[in-house]
Parts: sequence; C-alpha cells; structure tokens
Amino acid sequence: MVVGVAAPSAQAEAPVAQAAAVGAAYDTETGQALAAWDCNTGNVCFWNGFGGTGGRCMWDVQDPDWTSGSIKCSWATTKEVKSVYNRGTSSAKGVVFFRNTGYNNRIGCTRQGQKGDLAGTYQVRSHQWTSGSCG
Repeated sequence: MVVGVAAPSAQAEAPVAQAAAVGAAYDTETGQALAAWDCNTGNVCFWNGFGGTGGRCMWDVQDPDWTSGSIKCSWATTKEVKSVYNRGTSSAKGVVFFRNTGYNNRIGCTRQGQKGDLAGTYQVRSHQWTSGSCG
C-alpha cells in the first residue's frame, strides 16, 4: 500500500502582496488589506492606485516631508499619487498637496469631504491643510 504525502503548503502571502495582487487597497504601515477609499474620519489619504486602491498613506496632520517625521509614506519617492480622499473635519476646508518637500510647487487641492482620481503623473512629497481657497 502506498500512502501519499502531501507537500507542505506554501506560506500564505503577506497582506500587502495579497491586496496588491487583486488590485485592492492596503495600508502601507501595517500591510492590512482595506476596501477601496477606506480613510479614517479626520484624515487625508493618498493612494498609488486609481479609485482609492493600492498603497495608502494617511495623515491627520500636515506633513512637510512624506519621507521623514512621525508618518512616513514608503512609496513617496518611487510611485505616483493616483487618488486622494480628504476626510478632514477641522476648520480647514481643504488639503493642498505639493510636488516638493516644505510645501513647495503646489500641484492641487482637494476640498473637505471630496475624493477622486488625480492625473497620476507626479509624486507628492508634502501636504498641508488650508482654510483658504481650494481651487
């Protein structure tokens, strides 16, 4: 009698790899799989995929340099920003985002409560909340 032995199963892929494989969203700090456009109230979120998918970086404060400080966006220097969701709740009515660190070379602004796809042809390196015009 021959008894078959199953080969050990391959380890499950990390959540980041699973999410990326199906085009879903994931948190770049934790690797947690997310629904598209998942962004906590009071935050601004940016993704490197269209439709609120791909790697998500999220802040509840302004940030003069996405690659340093308490919140780091791991893909800021290697991938373009393709979507944004402003779920801010403060008196600031919009979030302005910039091509360079230190709030230089403004690219655009997204009003509070708004989300959408961007051109996807540029990297963002800083952002700040604004009470002024967002347009």
